[in-house]
Amino acid sequence: MKENYTQLYPNEQVATAVGDYALAHSTKLPQHLLDHHAWGVETQDSPNYMISPFQAEFQVWFAKAMGAKRILEIGTFIGFSTMGWAKAVGPNGHVTGLEFSPEYAQIARESFAKYGVTNTEIIVGDARESIKSLAAALAEPYDLIFIDADKTSYPTYLSMILEYSPRGSNAPRILRPGGIILADNILRRGLVAERTPANPCLETWKV
Repeated sequence: MKENYTQLYPNEQVATAVGDYALAHSTKLPQHLLDHHAWGVETQDSPNYMISPFQAEFQVWFAKAMGAKRILEIGTFIGFSTMGWAKAVGPNGHVTGLEFSPEYAQIARESFAKYGVTNTEIIVGDARESIKSLAAALAEPYDLIFIDADKTSYPTYLSMILEYSPRGSNAPRILRPGGIILADNILRRGLVAERTPANPCLETWKV
């Protein structure tokens, strides 16, 4: 389970104090989102695939602040963050989730139905193919695209989004001009900046 406290602070006490302050002064998530997150923690083998409730609060606020009405999520898992985006865009908005696993996609769909979330859709399959298909048929671009999938494919997803959102062109775009791309886990607790043998993940990242 992801906690609501970052590990980038100098010690646990500082992290807890900052986290508690931020939580106390942030708009709370709807109860159905908290319930779904708690259910995922209890029942799923990889609950750390979910964003934290704290991050969900930020994402809901961010999407509302930028006025996003159409959001594409690359990597849906069991639909927790998807439902957060759905809350942010409101009943007249739309969220498209891309998920490789049919099992996770089915859990997400059942959860949407359970909680009455009707402004979402899940597309199952390889996200690279799904992005191509969306770009070819999209009538209206997305305001925000959130990448939270297999980490080694992040550069590919980013390149595809930019390729299908050409600047200075009247061609259809997958991301609107001025739209936002958000990507989870980019800093990896700061280890991306450490290229010495002290980094336990260095060999893994040499791809």
